Amino acid sequence: MKEPRSSSKRRLLKNAVIGSVGACIPGSLLFANTNPLGNDIDTLDQKVIDHVKNLTSGRDVTITILQPKGSLGNLKPIADIFSEQTGVNVEYIEASLDEINVKIMAQSLFSSTNFDIALPATFGLPDLIEAGAIRTLDEYVEKYEPNEFCKDMLYTVGDFYKDKFYGYQTDGDTYLMFYNKAWLQDETERKKFEIEYGYPLSIPNTWEQLDQMIRFFHRPNENKYGGALYRNKDYIAWEWWVRFHAKGYFPFDDSLNPQINNEAGVEALSELVSTSEFLYPNAKTNGLFENWTAFSDGNMFCNIGWGGTQKYLNNRNSKIRNNLEFGPTPGGYVNGSLLQTPYFNWGWNYTVSSFSKEPEISYLFTLFACSPVMSTKAVQYPNGYFDPFRVEHYEDEEIQATYSKKFLDAHKISMKNSIPDLYLTGQGEYWDVLKEYIDIVDRGKMSPKLALDATAESWDQINMRYGISKQLEQWKSLKARYPDKIRKSLI
Repeated sequence: MKEPRSSSKRRLLKNAVIGSVGACIPGSLLFANTNPLGNDIDTLDQKVIDHVKNLTSGRDVTITILQPKGSLGNLKPIADIFSEQTGVNVEYIEASLDEINVKIMAQSLFSSTNFDIALPATFGLPDLIEAGAIRTLDEYVEKYEPNEFCKDMLYTVGDFYKDKFYGYQTDGDTYLMFYNKAWLQDETERKKFEIEYGYPLSIPNTWEQLDQMIRFFHRPNENKYGGALYRNKDYIAWEWWVRFHAKGYFPFDDSLNPQINNEAGVEALSELVSTSEFLYPNAKTNGLFENWTAFSDGNMFCNIGWGGTQKYLNNRNSKIRNNLEFGPTPGGYVNGSLLQTPYFNWGWNYTVSSFSKEPEISYLFTLFACSPVMSTKAVQYPNGYFDPFRVEHYEDEEIQATYSKKFLDAHKISMKNSIPDLYLTGQGEYWDVLKEYIDIVDRGKMSPKLALDATAESWDQINMRYGISKQLEQWKSLKARYPDKIRKSLI
């Protein structure tokens, strides 16, 4: 459907601003606003409720939400308020974490669906969009979103595809570091480390420093290990992604040629594999929950993870509770300046099905659910998946009790500065090849250079299969949304 001329002009101006600040900025910020909900965010929730009641006057309405297993505690309290106040009935369908994107995709093949709203993993949005499974929400954003609604959202890169808006991020899954505070502060260890390496023992700024600390603390004969970094085949590529970016490169150049097999990529992989020797014994096989359980025993120097990691480590049965320091993922020196590249590698988005019979009401529910007040209620649930993603969440006492103030301080900084995942069509294909070859190298079956050359060749084939021009359009849009400081440091 062709856009009205006024809408196209508005988006053109909106995207010019987005490109300069990397944020979610609605067209209403640039034009006279006729928003029926107004622009007062403090009164937004009630105005959404009132407007939905007007839209549903005289008829029964039900919306159905497809949600990842384990997130109902985050979602249902908000939906209950919405349902009670508007009369709209809300029903739920549950899908496993690994299958929810597949389930959304499968239903799109039949041009019908039994849900109105879905919460897919953010990295899978491009494929769902290209398949026609979820709809662009630009028309509703321009009609309803208050001027500064997204101002306090800390990560919005994954909400867009080819400069169109598809759904609000509702989970702050930035990657950051966890350190054993007692080991960092031990005076004997500090003296030994400085003698050996020539600089003070503290939270590392670079991957080189972290790798040295991991080696220093690795003492398996004493049941002490350098770290719990993931070497599971499914997760190992995440760490390489950060290490590679921290050396000053984008994964593609401006013509969509892969750069992952350049000298920096090979060096990043060589360093990752060298460090594998100094991790705890089950690093290659343990998944998320096994990793958390192992690290909570307190006999490892460091780990890498998300808000969910901290919620587990901060529980009353964790031996390492109150014995943690936090920091961004380490970086590297590029042109003489420290470059740190925190990474947003999961997250869930509120999206609306292309086949929903109630798309407007469904969008208004997502706006309601991501408002400052309602999203805070959602993130307060201690056993769910939704980690802080709005500025308001970090000041809430219940959220502080769940995560700790010290963790939230580090998390907020990482959220503001996160690089994105590879939000291209076929993301899973690119990623499957990358993690397969990295795993082969980590098992000593291939050299880093040969593995990354093979990965780059496969990526070229994926580019051609989906169409260079189509992939390049999104790559240019995605590249423009990297945090300003990081984008200017990468080539």
